[in-house]
Amino acid sequence: MIKRVFHIIAILMLTASATAQVEQPRNILEIGVAGGLNMSQMDMQPKIGQKYLNGLNGGISIRYTSEKYFNMICAAQLEVNFSQRGWEEDFDDQTGNSYKRTLNYIEIPFFAHLAFGKEPRGAQFFINLGPQVGFLLGDEEDYIGSWDIESRPISTQPVYGKSIDKKFEYGIAGGLGLEIKTKAGNFIIEGRYYYGLSDIFNNSKTDDYGRSANNTISARIGYSIPIFNN
Repeated sequence: MIKRVFHIIAILMLTASATAQVEQPRNILEIGVAGGLNMSQMDMQPKIGQKYLNGLNGGISIRYTSEKYFNMICAAQLEVNFSQRGWEEDFDDQTGNSYKRTLNYIEIPFFAHLAFGKEPRGAQFFINLGPQVGFLLGDEEDYIGSWDIESRPISTQPVYGKSIDKKFEYGIAGGLGLEIKTKAGNFIIEGRYYYGLSDIFNNSKTDDYGRSANNTISARIGYSIPIFNN
């Protein structure tokens, strides 16, 4: 009977130890800044020939790390960024003519931040994934070269001078990156992709476009510091 009790106690102790090793709580709050470049196009129906439009992105972030589960460090990250998106039409006529539409957004992504690597100092590889919303601040059209609207394909003509119908947008964003944690702060490099689920133009059967959503590739560098770590 006594041996059985000792066996049960030993099993409970081993189970508790294993659980503690699997899920290890963290309580870390960090704030940071980041910036970089965007390469953007629009997913349009009917199709418009496009090249990537280059723009800027940058903003602030706050991240809360709650636990380490097995070897995965689990956190939630919220950002507020300024982001330039849009598209450049591909004229493909060797004239040097072009049309650009730059859309300036305030974007707010909310990420699950999953990291693997050393802590509290060292290198961590990470994945960011989650929803993102955006608010259009304004847009700008650039007509470059000597051309007229009627010379362009019928599918592209409605877009010239057309006002943005929907200033609120939403989609999904994800990124892969590397973070180096040091005594002087954390240094971050990340590649990111945003896929828009909403349209910037009205998309009923009587409208010009059935699909008009942002697609953006971003390259970012950043820096963050812990506010508390206990």
